[in-house]
Amino acid sequence: MDKGLFLGVSRRLNPKICEFTSEIYYEGRLTTFGGTEKQVITGSDKFSGSGLFYVPVEHKGNQSKAIEEVETIAGIVGHLLSGKVKWTDDSGATKKLTSSDILVVAPYNLQVEALTNKLPNIQVGTVDRFQGHEAPVVIYSMTSSSIEDAPRGMSFLYNPNRLNVATSRAKCICILVATSNILEPECNSIDQMRWANGLCRFRELSKEVVT
Repeated sequence: MDKGLFLGVSRRLNPKICEFTSEIYYEGRLTTFGGTEKQVITGSDKFSGSGLFYVPVEHKGNQSKAIEEVETIAGIVGHLLSGKVKWTDDSGATKKLTSSDILVVAPYNLQVEALTNKLPNIQVGTVDRFQGHEAPVVIYSMTSSSIEDAPRGMSFLYNPNRLNVATSRAKCICILVATSNILEPECNSIDQMRWANGLCRFRELSKEVVT
C-alpha cells in the first residue's frame, strides 16, 4: 500500500499556524477544527496572540551548537514563565503558562544538550523525539550559522518534513530562533529552492521580535 489517508482537519493548530502549514505542506487542503482560534497567548508584550514569530540572533562559525541561541532561548523562556503570561485553550479556559507548556526543538544533539543544561525544567529535544507531541508554545533553534556550517548539509537542516513536524507541534505560537543568513540561503538547484521555501515563507508570515 503506497498511499495514506489524509486527515484534512487539524485539532491542534491555531488557524494562523495552520495557514502556513497548509500552504507549504498540504497544498492548501488543511483546515482547523472549530475552537482552535481560541488558542492564544496573553500577558506578553513580545509574543502575544497566535501564529509565527521570528527572533534574529546573529552569530558566525557555529555548526551543531550555538550558545548565542541557547542564551536567547533562555531569555524567551524566562519571559514566558514570568507569571504574567497565560494561554487560552480551545474550550476558552485561560491558565498560567507553565514549563510543561513549552517545547524547545533543535536539529542537532549537541544543541539539545546545551539547551537541556540551560533549561533543565523544559522539554527539549530533536524533531524525532517530539513527533506526535504538542504544546501551546514551540521554540525552534536553527543552530547553524550558515548553510556552509550546517552538519549534514542543507538537505538535513532545511528538510521540509522536519520543519513541518517542528512547527506543527504548536497550539498557539511557534518561535523561530535563527541567524539572518539561514533565512537568506543561496540556492543552486531546484531541490535546494524547494528545501528553503518553507523556511523563507515562515519568515514572510512571521512577526519579528528583537529580544
